[in-house]
Amino acid sequence: MPEQIPTRERLIVAAMGLVRAQGYHATSMAQILKAAQANSGSLYYFFKTKKDLLLAVLDRYTELLWPTVIQPAFDRVSDPIERIFAILDGYRQMLLSTDFKLGCPIGDLALELGDSDPAAREKIALNFRNWCEAIERCLEDGAGSLPNGIDRAAMAQFILSVMEGGVMQARAHRSIEPFDACVAHMRDYFKRLGAEARGGPSRLDADTADRDAG
Repeated sequence: MPEQIPTRERLIVAAMGLVRAQGYHATSMAQILKAAQANSGSLYYFFKTKKDLLLAVLDRYTELLWPTVIQPAFDRVSDPIERIFAILDGYRQMLLSTDFKLGCPIGDLALELGDSDPAAREKIALNFRNWCEAIERCLEDGAGSLPNGIDRAAMAQFILSVMEGGVMQARAHRSIEPFDACVAHMRDYFKRLGAEARGGPSRLDADTADRDAG
């Protein structure tokens, strides 16, 4: 890592990479120092404890959410609902490009840390809230494609669960098929909502009518 980069920045970047690759508990301060090309005095000048460095990493993920996850999808796609699927496609590409070795870093930390560190948990929750707010913005902008009165906050949380669950299953199976299946079911759900918004029967209603007629 270039030494002209400020030491604090090198430490955060090194910690982000190591924690994402091998987990928080498996990452030692010595590994971080080596990756950052820094000495222990510099580390403890900026971060008194490993936990303090973790909190800085989580703050950095908060800062990076929009420019690295949301904005690229918004730049590629103009339709509000399709922007949601573009965001999900970013995670799909990440899974494929890393051969399923890396998932959502916030989801990984949420699973690893649980409720053992309240301060970290709050920052993890903030990252999830910010992600959901970006999805809510898409849902609000695409309100014409959705039934009136839909709970956008609950819908955003559902989409977050689809993403995290799809990523987790893809990594477990080392296959993109579980992720694609989750996204395909969500797309079908949006199609049904769109049909309802247009005043016609949703596919679910049509299927029910067919069964009743049979």
